Amino acid sequence: MENPKLLETYKRLLGYIKPMWLALVIAFAGNTTYAAVDSYITYLIKPIINDGFVAGDQHFLAMLPFMVVGLFLLRGTAGVASTYFMGYVSRKIVLTFRQQMFHKLMKLPASYFDLSASGKLLSKITYNVDQVTQATGDTLTTVVRQGFTLIGLIIVMFVISWKLTLITFLILPVVVVFVKYVSNRFRKLSRRIQNGMGDVVHLAEESVVGYREVKIFGAEHQQNTHFDKAVTYNFIQEMKMNFTNALNSPVIQFLCSLMLALVIYLSVGRNAHIISAGSFIAFFTAMGSALKPVRDLSQVNNNISRGVTAAESIFELLDEPEEINQGNKVLTQVKGGLEFKQVSFKYRPESEWALRNINLSIPAGQTVAFVGKSGSGKSTLMSLIGRFYQPSEGQICLDGVNIQELALPNLRSHIALVSQHVTLFDNSVFHNIAFGIRNNASREEVIAACKAAYAWDFIQALPQGLDTQVGENGLNLSGGQRQRVAIARAILKNAPILILDEATSALDNESERAIQMALDTLKKGRTTLIVAHRLSTIEQSDLIVVMEQGQIKETGTHISLMQSQGIYAQLHRANINFEE
Repeated sequence: MENPKLLETYKRLLGYIKPMWLALVIAFAGNTTYAAVDSYITYLIKPIINDGFVAGDQHFLAMLPFMVVGLFLLRGTAGVASTYFMGYVSRKIVLTFRQQMFHKLMKLPASYFDLSASGKLLSKITYNVDQVTQATGDTLTTVVRQGFTLIGLIIVMFVISWKLTLITFLILPVVVVFVKYVSNRFRKLSRRIQNGMGDVVHLAEESVVGYREVKIFGAEHQQNTHFDKAVTYNFIQEMKMNFTNALNSPVIQFLCSLMLALVIYLSVGRNAHIISAGSFIAFFTAMGSALKPVRDLSQVNNNISRGVTAAESIFELLDEPEEINQGNKVLTQVKGGLEFKQVSFKYRPESEWALRNINLSIPAGQTVAFVGKSGSGKSTLMSLIGRFYQPSEGQICLDGVNIQELALPNLRSHIALVSQHVTLFDNSVFHNIAFGIRNNASREEVIAACKAAYAWDFIQALPQGLDTQVGENGLNLSGGQRQRVAIARAILKNAPILILDEATSALDNESERAIQMALDTLKKGRTTLIVAHRLSTIEQSDLIVVMEQGQIKETGTHISLMQSQGIYAQLHRANINFEE
């Protein structure tokens, strides 16, 4: 723990134990009692031999059975208390970390998820958090119990013969140097294993989620190769750690055996009468018993290194800057008027402009279609409205108020979204529609939303109707059904601004006509922003905005844009989708 950063991380880690001080005190008392009893039992060998069997003290021999039973009863009780309460401390830390990490994920900006592999994030919450217990509960148990046991045994040795005890300390510097080397190697290997586990989880998640693509494109062998490479790398690192761990104890024990050999030589070989038989056996037993505490304590630094390495990755996540939410204004009555004033945006400072000089005024209640080729900036512009990203330049106003001044939850409460990639949760149809702030919606309200989204007919035909489980990401439903459930969810929210980002892309013509009828009803009194490629979806809009390379090239109605003979007219005459 010579590294200042590691020491700082470990101190921060130990700070999580403070709220559980009472459990820690009980565990500490149990460990010290356990260690004291173990040490006293070792010392008891001396009077048993000298006073009992050699001197024949009958009173002592008569009390001895009761002493043994009492000592082991005390030892067992102390062991149970220390194990249970230290286990409580370590598992409580795991609980706290997982809660904090998940809650943190819910507060992170979209840019963080853009740059982070979901598998590696999951690995941190699962694997890395479990590794932390090695630096807290398990390690503290070892330090206290084995540390006090070693201290107690050393005291026993000093009481029996302080000269022999001092001689045994000659080998201590060699042990310290070896332990330092092993701990550094453990820390390096532990970091490799944790990073490797993130790759393993990421690859497994990608292959499971995208199993259709894997199979249809015949990529099973390719994915197997990638996965085998990742798990083999982890296997090699774990075996290196396993070898280092296996080598650690024998070396420590060998060094301790040199001390034992020296004590035997000095006590029995050349100076046979330096101590009594009982004292020698007790001293020898104390030294032998000290091997386990020495071995366990030699691994403490290794466990701390492994746990602190995991804690570093956890704290990196917990220290990530959260979504910018400096606004404090709250709008209760929103009409839905939007205005973009000189809005420009880059995803990263070094990247190209995704949007340039967007100026657009959308009156409340209008339906506006955004069209353009892929990469023209349509979806990016929609993301700025919900403040998933912050404009690099300019501002966006809602009913004349800069959205940066609004409290983030308040702003998003006025927006409903249906995206191209529908996200459904592994729950019932009902709970997927009555989601988020409408979690307490009545069954009647949900059914009304389903009917408005023209989803009620197929929902009624499902095995359990609204209570049918949709499966992971809605895999039990077709693409069109998933999108209609998502639209019903947006309808139920009843927000003044509705964003449909490719919402009808997966629907057949009949389903799209049904949705179009639903939208005709839904858009009344709402500002509806549609990102669409199908011409039939676009033509009925109050305003059409044509985008290209992050800029607005044309605006107008379908009729006016056709008359202007511009980009829109060319694409429409070619009768192709705007994605082409």
